[in-house]
Amino acid sequence: MTRAPRILGLMSGTSADGIDAALLELPGWPALGSGAPFPGLTGPAPRGRVVAHTFTPYGPELRTAVLAAMRGEAGTADLTTLHWWLGEILAQAAAPLAGDADLIASHGQTVQHHPRPDPARGWPRPATLQLGEAAVIAERCGRPVVADFRPADLAAGGVGAPLVPFADWALFAEAGVRRAVHNLGGISNLTYLPGTDPAGVLAFDTGPANCLIDEVAARAGLDCDRGGALARAGQVHTPTLDTWLAHPELRQGPPKATGREVWSLSRLSVPDTLSVPDLAATATAFTAQTVADAYGRWVLPLGLDEVVVAGGGARNPALLRELAARLPVPLRTFGELGWTGQGFTEATREAAAFALLGYARAQGWTNTLPQTTGARRAVQAGKLLAPGAGQETPT
Repeated sequence: MTRAPRILGLMSGTSADGIDAALLELPGWPALGSGAPFPGLTGPAPRGRVVAHTFTPYGPELRTAVLAAMRGEAGTADLTTLHWWLGEILAQAAAPLAGDADLIASHGQTVQHHPRPDPARGWPRPATLQLGEAAVIAERCGRPVVADFRPADLAAGGVGAPLVPFADWALFAEAGVRRAVHNLGGISNLTYLPGTDPAGVLAFDTGPANCLIDEVAARAGLDCDRGGALARAGQVHTPTLDTWLAHPELRQGPPKATGREVWSLSRLSVPDTLSVPDLAATATAFTAQTVADAYGRWVLPLGLDEVVVAGGGARNPALLRELAARLPVPLRTFGELGWTGQGFTEATREAAAFALLGYARAQGWTNTLPQTTGARRAVQAGKLLAPGAGQETPT
């Protein structure tokens, strides 16, 4: 019997804390390289399972370098070195699971994402940059690699994000269920699945999730607000919250994508008199309110049954409590839906999603939903590299 396809997805998000590696198995899907057309959605969700997962944390020096690149403080030599350094770290993260994989899909590390021209800030044209040299991964692991997913959509007129909606639809859509899968990573984004029709999928970034909270935690010498302890110890500063909620990005309708180039404490008004706990409480309330506002404006009018949370913010009870208080539908976890039995957790969802995107790209299928990014058409996102080839594999 032919083994089900297995694809290893590598993901490092805007939190820049490390690399999730998820080995996605796709029972019932066409064999890799079979030339079969996309099969459509069959069977209940999820239509795949994560058979193994690892997390490789960034060391302090690497995380400092990544955050500096995100802030635009890295020179040409710094970016070049970081690109290869991240390639080596991604290869190390992939190595323990690569032997069981048919293909590796690497999102890389986004350090700049400017989907719209912003000449005032030095960006005269759309541009995006994900670091982590794929040739290093292919060479070290001996597997074909799909990487650099965002440029194809940007070139087709899209904003290059979010890309995971195609995978969310392929894995998690169900007939008769109006579901949103919500990622609380460094940035907050949602995928709205009103059933199994891909034309109805809506997805966009709502604003910050953990990125502002992590910046506040860093002021206390912490890498994050574990368990929401800082936020629980503080009080929301309403004037600051109201000022932040007036940010023009929050009124921009989908499709839209943002990052740390927008959501950083250095770009927001922060009173010097605020204590760290009060600032943490304010940042947490701000994140929850921006999420709730986004649902209220663009999703709830379409009809919604439940929100399923993923990402590191799903482990922050203070954030989840604030969010649940603002949403009129149940807030669920992958565990409550029974999906952890198939290996899907808040830590594996995005890596598994890019595994699915890489698989689709290697099969020669389009793997984007243009209405979620604003592109003129669906594209084959990702560049396919064969081990040792040193060039893109023809399709």
